[in-house]
Amino acid sequence: MSEAQTVNTKRVWYRTTWFNAHVIGIVGFTAPGLWNAMNSLGAGGAQEPYLVNAANALVFGLMGIFCLLGATVSNYIGLSWTLVLGAVGYPLYSAGLYTNVKFGVVWFVLLGAVIDGISAGLFWASEGAVAVGYPEPAKRGRYLNYWVWWRTLGPLIGGAIVLGLNKGTNKKGHVSTDTYLVFIALQCLSVPVALLLSPPEKVQRSDGTKVQPAPKVSFGQTIRDLGKAFRRREVLLLLPIFAAAYFNSYSSTFATVYFSVRARALNGFLGNIPILLGSQLISHLLDTPRLPQRRRILIGFWIVVFVHVVTWAFAVAVISQFRKTNPVLDWKSEGYVKGFFVEVLWSFSKQILQSWLYYIMGTLTSDITELTRYTGILRGIESFAQAVAYGLNASASVDPWVSIGIQLALFVIAVYPTWLVVVGLYPNELLEDPDQKRDSAASLDAKSSTEKHLQPQDLIKVATREKAGSS
Repeated sequence: MSEAQTVNTKRVWYRTTWFNAHVIGIVGFTAPGLWNAMNSLGAGGAQEPYLVNAANALVFGLMGIFCLLGATVSNYIGLSWTLVLGAVGYPLYSAGLYTNVKFGVVWFVLLGAVIDGISAGLFWASEGAVAVGYPEPAKRGRYLNYWVWWRTLGPLIGGAIVLGLNKGTNKKGHVSTDTYLVFIALQCLSVPVALLLSPPEKVQRSDGTKVQPAPKVSFGQTIRDLGKAFRRREVLLLLPIFAAAYFNSYSSTFATVYFSVRARALNGFLGNIPILLGSQLISHLLDTPRLPQRRRILIGFWIVVFVHVVTWAFAVAVISQFRKTNPVLDWKSEGYVKGFFVEVLWSFSKQILQSWLYYIMGTLTSDITELTRYTGILRGIESFAQAVAYGLNASASVDPWVSIGIQLALFVIAVYPTWLVVVGLYPNELLEDPDQKRDSAASLDAKSSTEKHLQPQDLIKVATREKAGSS
């Protein structure tokens, strides 16, 4: 799929990249955003983390598979319908949690997790491709930030709802059942909103370029294309950081074990502020015109490394202390602030890493179908890692240090191959500065015009001089 075609047609507001960025943002708010709001409580708001951790292992295992198949599905039914299918599973997951808390039903939790895993895989593959593939290259960081802000409004507003409904529960336990009913109603809105997404060929960019749809290909060809995307050097080198980015499912157990219900609700509400802050800071860096793009990516890399070192040094120290004292922290308890800031740093560090990784994916190609494969691989590997992590935390017999140790090992292993990608990256996209594009085009036209008047022997001399100069 090519972006090279430029058109000068009257722009329609619902076909603009701005409108489509807000469509995926609103779907992100109502579907995974509210899902994140429940899981930021720890164990989806349930009293014990183990069943919900097992359900989330199912979610992320299936999500990983269907993230990888997202490009195949969208090739047949289009990105808009893929996004619709990606939204339908979230209210079913919430319904499963409701029936478990209200009636003690277990099977519906697991069924909801299976459906949500399939749905979420399609959601993230399609949404990620739209977030990085629809916008103009010079605005990619900004539109990624819109997406994150909308998606984070889910847990922010959801956290406010949970806090309002559970502010009187100052001990361990589950959230009120009314919480789940409100969330289910809001998540159902994601499906009609997803239908508003424009197909790639109808998107109208402000710079006049068009996102062209790829031709329909066979199922076998899409699988071969996926294999080819997996074998790309940059993707192979980034696999460890994909796995490390969201491996930390211990945060759910941490919240459930050490905080009261209303403290978990407050953490879930306020804990979204560092997500927004992280997204704002990293997107501003990645879009600033004052620095070359490769320099921005390099600075982003070192910021990610520094923040993760600080985060995990602090988290390990606090977890070591809590393991000895085994507190149940209410927001009035001594030690609450310390535990709260562990969750703040986890949220901040995860967000700047994910925004940075999505930006990297967007620089590897300008082909929207190929971007669907790359973002699908990113979210797929993240999901497989989360499935393993939630599986480790699905049993009380597994020592938490096992999960934490694997998390830290993955980060250490990921640093060098990620560095190799950063230093060797030459973004495959259009020039970001419109003036630079015009100057470049004018220079090429002038060169072409000059060469038209040269004799064959003169052309040979010019080519020889250029070759000597380039060597």
